[in-house]
Amino acid sequence: MTIYRDLLGEDFQRLHPMLQARYALPIDQPFFAVGTMAKIETGAAWLTPFLSIATRWNFLFPESGENVPFSIKNTCRLLPTGEAEIYWERKFYFEKVTRHFHAFMTIDKKRKVVKDYLGEPRLFYSDLSFTVTPDGRMRIHSGAQRLLIGKHELPIPAMFQGNVTVEEGYDEVRKAYTIQVDIQNRLLGRLMRYEGEFKEQSY
Repeated sequence: MTIYRDLLGEDFQRLHPMLQARYALPIDQPFFAVGTMAKIETGAAWLTPFLSIATRWNFLFPESGENVPFSIKNTCRLLPTGEAEIYWERKFYFEKVTRHFHAFMTIDKKRKVVKDYLGEPRLFYSDLSFTVTPDGRMRIHSGAQRLLIGKHELPIPAMFQGNVTVEEGYDEVRKAYTIQVDIQNRLLGRLMRYEGEFKEQSY
């Protein structure tokens, strides 16, 4: 049983069948897809230095654009502890540069959340809650977050956290997965927003 099916339990069956297939993720059998982000928006111009620094960790980035080619690869692998981990690799192909947004996810069964380690090397940690909408979409919200410094994890005050909302669906007409991501901060406003679609391909 993969981490998302384990996390959602019976609710997993309420996902659109194509989303069930997408999130099944058997061990060492990657889900790979390519598509287009219709729009990518980043925050205010004065945030550019911060977003540029984040690219060193394959995390956020300062570029915005429309109709940006995109690829995603999700791989489930077993850690030495026997715990299953999902490695997320997202690439955004801007005209002059390719940006990466990587993450590592495991499950906390007791708290019923996904533990999301962002960046590579890992820079931030965030709790994620996964729910299924009435129409079978996957909805994700962020929770408590921590900054990773070596082996130490420092709690991030709520006012400095990035509040993340993600929604994935499947468009029957276009035969494509749809994605909307919004990252906001109470003080800084929008850090990043993107929306688009993608289709699975053999890898």
